[in-house]
Amino acid sequence: MNQETTVRHQISVLYFASIREAMGTGSERIETGAATVGALREELIRTRGESAAAALASGRAVRTALNQVMCKADAVIHSGDEVAFFPPVTGG
Repeated sequence: MNQETTVRHQISVLYFASIREAMGTGSERIETGAATVGALREELIRTRGESAAAALASGRAVRTALNQVMCKADAVIHSGDEVAFFPPVTGG
């Protein structure tokens, strides 16, 4: 018997700046089946409405951090992790 089992993770997600505005919140605790930060981003694009999808769209420059360390889309998510999404920071 070959059953596909999806591991679900309870994680904290933080949103900053324009992404926070688009998501309508600065943080939330969610359950996800996403295995990586990139898969989580895609899940949020599919499930969180038009403004969230536009803010997180794959063509947009979005920085990510996993447990307060900058990471790439292939970073693996575990239960209890904190994932943050934010636009690139510019200074002047």
